[in-house]
Amino acid sequence: MNVLIINGHEPYPFSPGTLNRHLVELARTTLEGLGHTVQVTETSKPYDVAAEIDRHLWADRIIVQSPVNWMGFAWSCKKYMDQVYSAGTDGRLCQGDGRSRSAPERQYGSGGALHGRQYMLSLTFNAPAEAFGDAGQYLFGGKTVDDLFFPAHMNFRFFGMTPLQTFCSHDVVKNPRIEEDCERYKAHLARLFG
Repeated sequence: MNVLIINGHEPYPFSPGTLNRHLVELARTTLEGLGHTVQVTETSKPYDVAAEIDRHLWADRIIVQSPVNWMGFAWSCKKYMDQVYSAGTDGRLCQGDGRSRSAPERQYGSGGALHGRQYMLSLTFNAPAEAFGDAGQYLFGGKTVDDLFFPAHMNFRFFGMTPLQTFCSHDVVKNPRIEEDCERYKAHLARLFG
């Protein structure tokens, strides 16, 4: 299987991207060990939009590895998606929104060209796991990580892709458990890609 890993970390002086880079490399070595072919894109480095569209067409599965910055992807990851995915609406990734002037009643978002492909989000949070899925929690009020990333899930659905289970490393600043997270991630990848 061909796997594209998108490293969506945006380096900052207080957060150079060590953990996300480590998780990308862990995914690469784990997946290659399972016999898959892997390519990696870093959204904070220069990339060619047409080549990135070709990578999406090449990939059977896509992993987006990203920190959660202000409740979403880092800006360079979002910029990458805006540039690459907008360019791909020319028919390579999707046929617009699936509708046309002659068939405006068709389901909005049904024009995806990547049916049969899957994607996975792998996210790093400062928020603890307990902040999600509990209606008594102040900020998320019972919402899950996948609820928070509903727009990202809709982006991939727009292309006809289906999700794999999201992976999260929680509390990575105030209470990190990096070794445990890495072992969980390897098991997660082996289960979904093995």
